Amino acid sequence: MKRIDLVQAIDLIQDGMTIMVGGFMGVGAPNRFIEALAKAGKKNLTMICNDTAMPDKGSGILVANHLVKKVITSHIGTNPISGELMLSGEMEVELVPQGTLIERIRSAGAGLGGVLTQTGLGTIVQEGKQIINIDGKDFLLEKPLKADVALIGASVADKYGNLLYRGTSKNFNPMIAMAADIVIADCSEEIGVIEPHNVATPYIFVDYLIKY
Repeated sequence: MKRIDLVQAIDLIQDGMTIMVGGFMGVGAPNRFIEALAKAGKKNLTMICNDTAMPDKGSGILVANHLVKKVITSHIGTNPISGELMLSGEMEVELVPQGTLIERIRSAGAGLGGVLTQTGLGTIVQEGKQIINIDGKDFLLEKPLKADVALIGASVADKYGNLLYRGTSKNFNPMIAMAADIVIADCSEEIGVIEPHNVATPYIFVDYLIKY
């Protein structure tokens, strides 16, 4: 794990990358980093996230600044700009049921070939996907989701780079930390050592920690 400043962290993001962003409606999102990334104008991003939050919060900031060419997410309803960009064709939106979304991410992190689910059978969700029959029941094969970079918002980091999340800020963060080539964590507090039983994301998954 390497400690870097905000400018160095922004330099790790290139136009056209696929990024995963933690958070649920901005809770657990690396908001400070997202705001800096939007100001830097990194564009043509493919973003994988639970939701597109709001125009001024979480991953929604990147959408509002027209920096995302495609988003893979479970819902966009709280960000009206997401709907406008989708309808205009400026941004591609792939809607994935929330449980399926996190399982696809987990599959990538665990090195699996995908996940089998009945969610989406008989709907537009199954279009173009392989159907596998097991013991007389049909399942959709949902393939893993991986990213170039995962952006994590942690509550606390220790000197080793272990991360702790308070309350519901944990949400997607531990999973996306396992499913990206590079993991950048932003946290609001640093301490000496996090007790092992409180570690939610071990340092082995964290490549860079942004200095506060």
